[in-house]
Amino acid sequence: MLSMSIFSRRSFLFSASAAALAVSAQSSFAARHARALAAPAPGNPKRKRVYVGSYTPNGLLAYHWDPVAASLTPAGVAAHIPNVTWIAATASGEYLYTASELSEFNGKPTGEVASFRQLHGELTPVSTANSAGTGTCQVALDRTGRVLIAADYAGGSAASFLIKNGALGEAVWTEHYTEHGPNKDRQEASHAHFASFSPDNRFAYINDLGGDSIHIYKLNPATAQLTPAGLYRGAAGVGPRTLHFHPNDRTAYCVNELVPSVDVLDWNRADGSFSLRTQIPLLPEGNTTPATGCDVALTRDGRFAYFAVRGQDFLYSFKVDPRSGDLAPLRRSPCGGKTPRHITLDPTERWMLVANQGSSLISVFARNPETGALADEAKNFDVPTPMRILFT
Repeated sequence: MLSMSIFSRRSFLFSASAAALAVSAQSSFAARHARALAAPAPGNPKRKRVYVGSYTPNGLLAYHWDPVAASLTPAGVAAHIPNVTWIAATASGEYLYTASELSEFNGKPTGEVASFRQLHGELTPVSTANSAGTGTCQVALDRTGRVLIAADYAGGSAASFLIKNGALGEAVWTEHYTEHGPNKDRQEASHAHFASFSPDNRFAYINDLGGDSIHIYKLNPATAQLTPAGLYRGAAGVGPRTLHFHPNDRTAYCVNELVPSVDVLDWNRADGSFSLRTQIPLLPEGNTTPATGCDVALTRDGRFAYFAVRGQDFLYSFKVDPRSGDLAPLRRSPCGGKTPRHITLDPTERWMLVANQGSSLISVFARNPETGALADEAKNFDVPTPMRILFT
C-alpha cells in the first residue's frame, strides 16, 4: 500500500514555532469561568469517546471527554492511517469513515477513504478505497448510512460509494470538475471541498471552492448513484467551502473561504435548489488583514451559530431566529490558537471545542447555553495537527 502526502497547502503548518505560540490556561480555567455556565450540568453526565483526525502518520487519535471537568484524556492511536482530514460516523457510532489527504494510494493518484467498526471503544479496520482524485479532504455519510461521498480538494473531484455492512466498495460514481474562479492563487482549478445531503436525503451537494459553486445532485440511496440536478453559483472569487443546514430544514449556510462571509440560503425542497437570501461578512468593516472563512457549528435548537475565521483566528457568534434561520451578530472572540480547522459543540452544548490546526491544540471554551456566550479564555490540550473532532 503506497501513500504520499499532499504538502502544497499545509506544509507551513508543521513548524515548531507555530505550536509554541499557543498559551495554556488550564490552572485557572474552572475558577474564571464558573459564572459563564448559567445552566446546570445535565444529571449524571457520562464520559464520551472522541476521535480526532490528525494530519500526521498516526492520523486517527482517540480521547476520553469528561463534560464536567471539560477535559480530553488521550486514549491512544485509534488507527495508523495517514493525514486524516475528516471523520464521519453512523448514527449508532458503530462504523466510522475517514478521508486521508494523499497524492497516491494503492498505486493510483488518489486519496484514501477508509472504514472502521467501533466495538467497546476499539476500532477494527473494515475496508479502504481509492477516491476519485488526489487530496481527499472530506467525506459525508447520508442519512441511511448506506452512501458515502468523498470530496478531493487537489483533484477537483468527488466520488460516491455504496456501503454494505460497513464496507466500502469501489466508487460507483465519480465527477471531475473543470471550473475555475478569478483568484489566481486559489482558484486556478476546481477544488471540491465539502459534500453534504439535504434534510430529506433526496439531494447531495458538493462545494467547489475553485469554481465558486455548489453542485446539486439527486441521490439514489439504494445504488449511491448521483444525477445532476442543478448548480448554485456564488459570487465570483468567494470560494464556497462548507454547507450546513439549519434545524428548521429550510435554511442553509454556505461558509465562503476566500472572501470570509456566509451565504444564507433558502432551500427549495421540491428541486433541491438554493436561492440567496443574504450574504453576511465575517470580518469587521474596513478590515483588510488576510483571513479565510472556515467552519460553522450550530446548536441543536437552532438558536445560535458560531463561525470560525482563520488568519485572524477568531470565532464569530450569532443569535439565530429558529424559524427563519436569520443571523444576528453577537460578538467575535478568540479561538484559542492558530488556524482553526474545525469547531464543534460537545453533546451537552456547554463547551465549544476548536481544532487549532496551526498550533496543534484543541481549545475548549465554556459556553452559556442561555445567552450563547463563549468564554474568552480556553483550556488547551496538545493534539498533533488536529483537523476534525468527532463525538461518538
